[in-house]
Amino acid sequence: MQHPEPARPHPLDLRQVVVLEHIDRGGTISAAADALNFSCSGLSQQLRRLEGEVGTELVSRSPREATLTPAGRVLMNHAVYIQERLAAAEREVREISQLRGGRLRVATFRSVGETLVADAVAYFRAHWPGVRVTLREGEPEDYLHLLRSDEIDIALTFEYDGVESTVLDQRLTLARLCEDEMVVVLPASHRLAGYDRLPLDGLRHDRWVVSTPRCSVEAFTAQACRAAGFEARVLMATDNYRIAQALVAHGDAVTFLPRLATRALHPGCVARPVGDGGLFRRIYAAHRVGGERAPALARMLEVLREVGGDG
Repeated sequence: MQHPEPARPHPLDLRQVVVLEHIDRGGTISAAADALNFSCSGLSQQLRRLEGEVGTELVSRSPREATLTPAGRVLMNHAVYIQERLAAAEREVREISQLRGGRLRVATFRSVGETLVADAVAYFRAHWPGVRVTLREGEPEDYLHLLRSDEIDIALTFEYDGVESTVLDQRLTLARLCEDEMVVVLPASHRLAGYDRLPLDGLRHDRWVVSTPRCSVEAFTAQACRAAGFEARVLMATDNYRIAQALVAHGDAVTFLPRLATRALHPGCVARPVGDGGLFRRIYAAHRVGGERAPALARMLEVLREVGGDG
């Protein structure tokens, strides 16, 4: 049997290749044509076209039967595998769109991770258990770049009063979740512990526990104290809220903490807001532009807003 030289390689049409499966199953061109609702001449023409594209015989024909050649069987097996993978992909896509499958990768910083994110993840898993949620903990500067490289889907971040935002990227979208008031944590025996709201300038002679430069609380503390007319006298720097509270409880210093970080306040401390209007940080969920079209991400944003109070 003569065959033309194969044409320039191009993807085969899977709809043409599947005829091989029906020929193998039926054993004749006629049986395959009946199964596919083709005429015998139409199916034979399609088969000849396919053999011309691959440049070799795929079916051995005789008056009574048609059998696949070794090349035909290889092509059929690959076609069956492709069909199975496409069917599996269709099922997975359907599960993701209906929140019965897929994954959601969340990165968070500690104070929000222990509170807002933990509550949101618990609610999400209770309602959509088929979606696998994973958590990564750190500071926003540690993980925001992972959004750009598609290693995480949602990154919790913040913006403090008086501190320039570090999230300036046209590839990312910020969804505001809530405001978190900044409070001063004092020793329970402090002279101002009885105040409902503190005059910040009344703490000009106190020593302060601040965060390290890698955390925005350091810049926030310096800016807030400077706006109140004094420079903070720094006793120690730590990014661990529990260590900061322990130092305060011993009567050595005062510190700024986000309200969310005071849910489990050290028994030797009190937390008080400052001034008439207060000082705040804003909590955001960052994600890639267009990411909100993914069903799991969109639903998690709704849950985070609801839990945060801005839903």
